[in-house]
Amino acid sequence: MFDRDFEWAELVRFATYTGPEPTLGVVSGRRRQGKTFLLDALCRQTGGFYFAATEATEAESLRQFGAALQRWADAAVPFRFAHWEEAISAVMALAGQRASAQGPLPVVLDEFPFLVKASPELPSLLQRALGPAARRDGGPVRLLLCGSALSFMGNLLTGTAPLRGRASLELVVPTLDYRLARRFWDLPDRKLAVLVDAVVGGTPAYAREFTLGDTPTDQDDFGPWVIRNVLNPSRPLFREARFLLAEEPDIRDTALYHGVLSAIAEGNHTRGGIAGYLQRKSTDLGHPLTLLEDSGMVDRQPDAFHAKRSTYRIAEPIVTFYHAVMRPRWSDLERPGHADTVWADAQPTFRSKVVGPHFEHLCRTWARWYAHPDTLGGTRTRITSGTVPDPTAKTKHELDVVAFGTDPHNPGTPERVLAIGEAKWNETLGTSHLARLDRIRTLLTAKDATAANTRLLLFSGAGFTEELQQAAADPAIQLIDLERLYEH
Repeated sequence: MFDRDFEWAELVRFATYTGPEPTLGVVSGRRRQGKTFLLDALCRQTGGFYFAATEATEAESLRQFGAALQRWADAAVPFRFAHWEEAISAVMALAGQRASAQGPLPVVLDEFPFLVKASPELPSLLQRALGPAARRDGGPVRLLLCGSALSFMGNLLTGTAPLRGRASLELVVPTLDYRLARRFWDLPDRKLAVLVDAVVGGTPAYAREFTLGDTPTDQDDFGPWVIRNVLNPSRPLFREARFLLAEEPDIRDTALYHGVLSAIAEGNHTRGGIAGYLQRKSTDLGHPLTLLEDSGMVDRQPDAFHAKRSTYRIAEPIVTFYHAVMRPRWSDLERPGHADTVWADAQPTFRSKVVGPHFEHLCRTWARWYAHPDTLGGTRTRITSGTVPDPTAKTKHELDVVAFGTDPHNPGTPERVLAIGEAKWNETLGTSHLARLDRIRTLLTAKDATAANTRLLLFSGAGFTEELQQAAADPAIQLIDLERLYEH
């Protein structure tokens, strides 16, 4: 197990709770993050019952469930269930029989959305089984519902949903962040780690099952590694981005959703920009963007200085890579032997549309979770990006990183802009970049005097000029290279 200590501890706490009543837990997260591994291990350790559903009719699912329950209980005859109410009652009875000798019974229903698709009444049946009457008639079941369709799983416990208020565990298994992903892939070279992360992100399965442990040996091997594993039609990563979208049950018009993702991957990060790219009205995109956000496919980030303005970015790197690099040349890539040419032609796009924006995201992640308060000049409360108008120059300045926070030495002071930053992946930063940030700080100070203390952050994957390094003797100027991004 790698970096799942928190998730494992929460599952164990839930499964071993000794109360007499049945309890409900919900486990969600994108596919291939290790949810099944954790839940299967939990059942093995506690003697619990694990059932992985498939896309099937209700009758077939009940037969599969009965057969799995027979194997688990070592029963002499198969369990035959006519409907889910019978199946749930049988599990509750087994939990009651086991309780006196072995304690609570963990029961995992993995791929729960598949079951509900064929049996929409299932959540309501579970609500009744977990109700007050269950304390009298049933046993201490520790029921865990698991699924990868984030929009569906998120709605299980919201609003007027039958299971609203029933869960005592709501666990989201996240992808590994960029630092953990580097350790998982075992990539000593930090620049190589950024490149790999820009393509596949922090999904653990991509480093094992999907590539059979094939890791790029150095930066020179990165391109060949992409060609071997991502642009190769015989490998699972080749179609992974398409499958991720298809797994969301609420997404039906896949052409529209792929179009929205392509627009974002092409650099259109506002709703208006996406609408213009698709030649649609901005109002037509409200539902698709909301659903993509609910499914974890897209992140919406409010502008730091304009509350009503937001930008959108694709949350899954493999999806960004697919839409920026692969989808425009899909017919070429499907025919073996053309990947080398496609990859060579895609280098400008890869740098500007894939790794560049991803590096900006990593810089915001660093500022949010790893930057020391002394670096930012205060205690951070939120990290975002933003746009600052410059009336004199009749232009707008984009900021890759904006850190808001408070002064730890003066509790109760209002939130202010602690730091602003610029991130360049493949460009050596110099005093001209510093002058630009200083100009933006001046514009902010004209509206809020406290902005005069705003720190200037310069992130680079290529380094800094000697003049800029000398200027950074001032603690208000912070230079963050790849070593600092990964180690400090």
